[in-house]
Amino acid sequence: MMELLTDPNAWAALLTLSALEIVLGIDNIIFISILIARADAKRAKLARQVGLSLAFVFRIALLGALSWIMGLTAPVLTILGNELSWRDIILIGGGLFLIAKATHEIHGEVEAEEDGPAPVTTEVAAGRAFFWIILQLVAIDLVFSLDSILTAIGLVDRIEIMVAAIVFAMIVMYVASGPVAAFIAEHPTTKMLALAFLVMIGVALMADGFGFHIPRGYIYISMAFAAAVETFNVLAKRNRVKRRANETK
Repeated sequence: MMELLTDPNAWAALLTLSALEIVLGIDNIIFISILIARADAKRAKLARQVGLSLAFVFRIALLGALSWIMGLTAPVLTILGNELSWRDIILIGGGLFLIAKATHEIHGEVEAEEDGPAPVTTEVAAGRAFFWIILQLVAIDLVFSLDSILTAIGLVDRIEIMVAAIVFAMIVMYVASGPVAAFIAEHPTTKMLALAFLVMIGVALMADGFGFHIPRGYIYISMAFAAAVETFNVLAKRNRVKRRANETK
């Protein structure tokens, strides 16, 4: 263990893996932010904490089951000439879930009434809605965690480095999740953009499941570009509002 602290290669691997885990965690943050957008502030915060805690627990648990994870890559099913493993099936199922969820939310945003969604009127109904949010977080956390751990295994061979990178990435995700969720909730156009990203991520997961790898760099570069454009739109809108307010004084 002590030799890792003085090994520059270990530090380089830790920094590389931490950066990659943070980038992969963007998917998790976006999904959680979309999922809690319609909950009240108290339940939204609790759901966000539960979602990130589950993501951390699943990643650490999967690290402790490396031999089982490696077994998930063995073919178990053949469809149209494509050999699928349990990993492929999980990725395909997760991709379909993301596409379906994002499409449903996009439809809700497009068809929403002017007064917005109907509020939850009873504590029982609110509890059921919260429980449904947690179930969805569990499902998607499993998919993202599996993808994250398989990526880590492919980069480094020391479990200590993997654990340290995951802990660091989860700290960054926790700090960033609150501002990201608040920003998405405050700006409807940003929420639509985030939903579009979820559809794209779902397609990438399905493609991976069928053996066609889409480099994540293409996805994240396009996300960064679109986010930068949306940031300029938000700033321009804010400046127009300030200018009108000053003109009316």
